Amino acid sequence: MGNADEDIAAGRMTALLTHFRQHPVTGITERGPSSVGPQSPLNLRIVDHITASVREVADQVREVTPDAGPPPSRVEAVYAWYIENTRQAPEDVQRRRDTVVYRQSLEHAIAMGDTKVVRPHRCPACRTLGLMWESRLQLAVCTNGRCLTKTGLSRRWTLARLAYEHVAGMYEKGVRDCAT
Repeated sequence: MGNADEDIAAGRMTALLTHFRQHPVTGITERGPSSVGPQSPLNLRIVDHITASVREVADQVREVTPDAGPPPSRVEAVYAWYIENTRQAPEDVQRRRDTVVYRQSLEHAIAMGDTKVVRPHRCPACRTLGLMWESRLQLAVCTNGRCLTKTGLSRRWTLARLAYEHVAGMYEKGVRDCAT
């Protein structure tokens, strides 16, 4: 993986942190009807999202490099730390790493409300452009009217699948470029 996806993920993490700090919770949120009591000035979903993202990266680094130092104190630097500590890992581990970084980059963008990040991806089934993010389902949906499941529903894809397809395409392109 080139540094471009790492830089994008780190940039989106930074933007998410900035957005999070500049838009504190000031009123009723989407926490649901069961939430009572005083509101937190922080968007706890964003705190949980960032914490889970860093924990996932740290856990995977520990699997590959148990003696790696601690994660960086600045969360947006976690991706550089991830790549540095898996640079000598087997290719399948590096692909997994690249897929996680790319998926988290998409997740960060969507957490800030940028659902357009799914549009440039091709549908894994029909390979056409036209994916749209369905917030209610938390899935990308193919808008090609002929790309349907056996039950006649539009095909739906997780961000993990889109990231997998993206990274697989990058590795295949890299192999083709090396062969020529």
